[in-house]
Amino acid sequence: MKRFYLLLFIFLLVACSADQPAQDFTQKLSNTLEKHLSNEPTSEGECPPNTIIEWLDVVMIEDIQYEYYHPYPSNDSSTIAMEKGRELGEVTYKMAEQACTDYQIKNGDAAYLEIGTKVYEIKGYPTNFIVSADERAYIVTENKQAKTVGELYPMQAFVKNIYIQSEEDGKRLHTFSEANRDRFLSIISELPLENIDSLYGVGKFEGDRVFIEIELDNGITFSQLYWSDTNTFHLGAIGNEEIKQIIDSEIINMNES
Repeated sequence: MKRFYLLLFIFLLVACSADQPAQDFTQKLSNTLEKHLSNEPTSEGECPPNTIIEWLDVVMIEDIQYEYYHPYPSNDSSTIAMEKGRELGEVTYKMAEQACTDYQIKNGDAAYLEIGTKVYEIKGYPTNFIVSADERAYIVTENKQAKTVGELYPMQAFVKNIYIQSEEDGKRLHTFSEANRDRFLSIISELPLENIDSLYGVGKFEGDRVFIEIELDNGITFSQLYWSDTNTFHLGAIGNEEIKQIIDSEIINMNES
């Protein structure tokens, strides 16, 4: 369960809603992670008094957990093209205001989607990467079968642009060059996924951060958080020297422009 909550609150940091800029989550990250790593879990369905749970907008279908990423209002939003394909399942349980902190998400569960909401494939995209529910795109956040970043995010053929974002408001500050975009995607796809609890325990999620936004060719975007001091991505991957050089070079180009 610790791994789930590490994911939950790390993703809170990068999936900021329109009225909650990225900086609001910086202190929340350290405070809340420490809290959930130290607290003993409660029994399912027995929440302590006055418990407030800030769920991510997640849904789980076919043993894969997906999340809706709220777009940043400061960026120009492209038209999103989504053609629904076959039905994959439907929401059978709404976690908000019902599930407690140690609840283990199951197939058919969603944080905020209403019971009965249908979940569909998006034509042209792998269902283990992205699905549609309530006219919104949900990106994979956890797939226990995935051993590498490429298996978790089979995105290489679908990425249009990669951006560096402002930590203050999520605004796009810089666009990766086409060459660095392609090389970045090729390298990150091969990186193994590490145990997130272990990475947190040895301080891999500390130091200077870079907010990275990935834009797909259909206009859908999602964010990644990268700690430059430890060469670590929030999804649990440690970069190699080449990927660090790519990100560093794009930061230099951004600062010089």
